[in-house]
Amino acid sequence: MDAPLWTETHAPDLADLPQPDVRDYLTEAVAEPINLILHGPEGVGKTAAARALARAAHEDPDNDLVEINVADFFGRTKTEIKNDPRFAHFLEGRSRMSKRDMINHVLKESAAHQPVSGTYKTVLLDNAEAIREDFQQALRRVMEQYARTTQFVIATRQPSKLIPPIESRCFPVPMRAPTHEETATVLRSILDAEDVGYDDQGIDFVASYGDGDLRRAILGAQLVAAKADDGDGAAVTMDTAYEALGEVGVDARVEEMLAAAASGDFDAARSTLDDLLEDEGLSGDELLAELLRVARESNRNWDLARLHQLAGEVDMDLVEGTSDRVHLSHLLAELGRSRGSA
Repeated sequence: MDAPLWTETHAPDLADLPQPDVRDYLTEAVAEPINLILHGPEGVGKTAAARALARAAHEDPDNDLVEINVADFFGRTKTEIKNDPRFAHFLEGRSRMSKRDMINHVLKESAAHQPVSGTYKTVLLDNAEAIREDFQQALRRVMEQYARTTQFVIATRQPSKLIPPIESRCFPVPMRAPTHEETATVLRSILDAEDVGYDDQGIDFVASYGDGDLRRAILGAQLVAAKADDGDGAAVTMDTAYEALGEVGVDARVEEMLAAAASGDFDAARSTLDDLLEDEGLSGDELLAELLRVARESNRNWDLARLHQLAGEVDMDLVEGTSDRVHLSHLLAELGRSRGSA
C-alpha cells in the first residue's frame, strides 16, 4: 500500500482508546506525570497509547516525545546506529565508543535535553523486552538522574524481563488484546472517517482476521478497501475481505461458524462446517477439538459450559456414528437454540 497507513492517519487520542482502564490510567498520568510500563501482547496498541499520552500531555509532542525502539539498537551494528539520522547528532565525533556506550549516550542525551514546552518530556522505550540487563542498570541511573524533567514510558510484551529497580520506578498498565467487539468498533470508526462502505459480515471477517491484534485488523481493513476500490468506491464486505485477505486459517473459520450458529444463521454455519470437513480435511473429532479450543481462546464471551455440554453429547455419536456432518450440525443447531433462548 502506497497510501499513508491507517494506523498512523487514524492514531487514537486518549479518549479513543478502546480499553476503559487504560484510558483512565493514562489520563491520570497527564495530570501527574509518572513513569509507566505498558505491557501486553503484540498489536494491542501500546505504542499508539504512548503517543496519545504525549499528545495530551505536551503542547509540542513532536519535540517533547522521544521514541527509542530498542530493536534499533540491539539488533544493529555500531555503524548502522551511528549513521541513523535520529541518533547521528548525538554520536558525532564519538566513533570509538563501544556499542553499549553509544546506546547509553543516546539515552542519556535524550533524557537530558530540556523540554520544548512545559516542564517535562516523555521518552518512550518500545519493545523493551530486548533490553539487556546491563543496559537496564544504566537506564535505572538515567531515570533517577532526570526524574524531575523526564517521564519514561516502557512498552513491552514481557514485563518479567525488566529488573526490579526498573519495575519499582514505574506504574504498570496492563493492556489486553481487544475483544472482537472492540476491534469491530474501531474498524467502523475508521471506515466511516475514510468514507468506505462496509457491512457487518465484512467487519466481522476483518476483526477475526486481526485475531486480537488491532494493528493487523486496521491494516487488513485498509488492504481490503484498497483492493475493492474499482473506481466506484471501496466497500468492506465478506466477499471483498475474503478475496483480499485470502484464507485466514482454521481458527477464523471455526469462529465464523460458531458466530453464524449463535446468531441463528444455520445455513451459513453449515456451509462453513462443510468447508472445514471437506476443503480443510478435518475429521469430526478433530473439528470438535478445534471448536472447543477456539471458543476458549476467543475474545468473545462464549458460553463455554454449554459448548462443553453439547460437545460431550456429540463426542460419542462421532465415535459410533457414520456421518460427522450430521452430528456436528446437530451441535450447531443446539447452540443456536440455546443462544436464542438465553
